Amino acid sequence: MAQLLDLNSIRSVLVRLEDTIIFSLIERAQFSCNARTYQPCAFSNELPGWQGSWLDWILLGTEEFQAKARRYQSPDEYPFSNPSDLPDPVLPPLEYEPVLHEPAVTNVNDKIMQFYTQEIVPSITKPGDDLNYGSTATRDVETLQAVSRRVHYGMFVSESKYRADVDTFNTAIKANDVKTLESLITKPQVEAALLKRLERKARHYGQDESQGGSMHDMKVDPEVVVRMYKDHVIPLTKVVEVEYLLKRI
Repeated sequence: MAQLLDLNSIRSVLVRLEDTIIFSLIERAQFSCNARTYQPCAFSNELPGWQGSWLDWILLGTEEFQAKARRYQSPDEYPFSNPSDLPDPVLPPLEYEPVLHEPAVTNVNDKIMQFYTQEIVPSITKPGDDLNYGSTATRDVETLQAVSRRVHYGMFVSESKYRADVDTFNTAIKANDVKTLESLITKPQVEAALLKRLERKARHYGQDESQGGSMHDMKVDPEVVVRMYKDHVIPLTKVVEVEYLLKRI
């Protein structure tokens, strides 16, 4: 438990997730936007009775399998599908020592789905439809799950900081003082360094060497990656952190 709440350990996880997310975006950018895959009932002929989108259907099937393999027993994994629709694990449960305050756990996957499908995908893909619906959804699932883990890991940050200064946090929590809580968890210099690191990584990983590796031949625009973090990932992480703290006591 101590390692899970160690801020250096948490930072290491978050830095690795940056790589995962960038590479996932690069993989998704191979295919066209394929907007049909995000539209409810667009595959009603192929999926009779299904009211959601193609991506919703793929996500549910993926998460059903992963739930059987115990993925969502882990304290840092949260499904996009309704948990009540997922099966129980076929493996016996692992005995995790409690780390998070369970009643305070917050899930914002609906917001992640919204900004990813409506803003990020159109920004990294070619317009149009290339019919690669299976590959498209597979890459979407990989990206969404990585972003979800990154955002919800904020609860470990909150718990770690809370335990380091219980009295200060309790005072703000009891007063429902959101601004103070935000100031306690926010480090502008860390965020600035994060965005610079992301831009550098995205520029390096996204160069298409087969085309000469120039900025005009990037597999994914570094500015999109930075903007995704600045406008969505970081703010949503703060929402998760603050909502968790408000329910911590």
